[in-house]
Amino acid sequence: MKTKSNIEKFNIIGESPEICEIFDIVSRVAGSQSTVMICGESGTGKELIARALHLNSPRASQPFIAVNCAAIPHDLLESELFGYEKGAFTGAVNTRVGRIELANQGTIFFDEIGDMPAALQIKLLRVLAEREIDRLGSTKPTPVDIRVITATHRNLEVAIEEGRFREDLYYRLNVVPLNLPPLRERKTDIPLLVSHFLQQLNGSGSPKTINEEAMHLLMNYSWPGNVRELANFVERMVVLSIGSTITTRDLPDKVLGDVPREKWTPVGNDLGRVGNPAQILQQSLKQSFHVGIPDEGTNLKKLIESFEKELLIEALEKTDWVKNKAATLLSLNRTTLVEKLKKLKITNPHQT
Repeated sequence: MKTKSNIEKFNIIGESPEICEIFDIVSRVAGSQSTVMICGESGTGKELIARALHLNSPRASQPFIAVNCAAIPHDLLESELFGYEKGAFTGAVNTRVGRIELANQGTIFFDEIGDMPAALQIKLLRVLAEREIDRLGSTKPTPVDIRVITATHRNLEVAIEEGRFREDLYYRLNVVPLNLPPLRERKTDIPLLVSHFLQQLNGSGSPKTINEEAMHLLMNYSWPGNVRELANFVERMVVLSIGSTITTRDLPDKVLGDVPREKWTPVGNDLGRVGNPAQILQQSLKQSFHVGIPDEGTNLKKLIESFEKELLIEALEKTDWVKNKAATLLSLNRTTLVEKLKKLKITNPHQT
């Protein structure tokens, strides 16, 4: 399959043998009514595959309802899924249609199904068997016509052995298993993905490209957060990189890995020095890259602000975003560091 046709048909980027095998399975399964279980690490695109199954099915014009079983508090999940009648409990002032019923004639996608509480697993098993639901407080069942797709990053067979997941429900859901490969197993897709993300981001600013050496390093990184991590990383590089080309100087230590330091001299090398931050900045500018002034001139304030932002993020990453330690590395007071973070709108990406 060609990448362009995959984008049009599945809205998914890739042409490696591993992802093309997934495309082939999706093409064959989409037109059926079979229940599909998508397994894969976080960030591999499980919801994208679920939507591709729906959009390439006879139900494409009907609702696609996604439910993240891990994101909704367990005590609210039942009413979210099944809905309730007016007066079913204190605070139920109106009848509410649940998400399963909203998906009638269409597809319901249960993300992180392994996090569904045991009591609801029993009720979901009945929905699959009887194709009907009971709203809370209702005296009669409501029939539903739904296709069910689930996803999980957990090993449900282990969860069954540990008594956390029902074996009978597992076999009901695992009719067509679909295992998504992690990004580290389809590295030939990384240049395509980077190019795609750059095109998306270039629409909001000056066009940026990435040089061959930086791309090589991206392809050799393990990407534990998979495609989601790569997308976030490309956005960060576009925002923080200086100039129109992203180079190795724009990559953090975790991506640079064991590359000899003399080849790239990142900003992070200067963070362990003790001294005046202005001196460190001056030394870093001289050692890490040559700042050339283009014929049309440059904006010194923006250039220094961009470099300062990069330096602050490097310090925070080196200290696991512990502000006291980052401030010490930069010879700053903690309050000064916090003020700079607010001014430059720097937030911890691991808490978003």
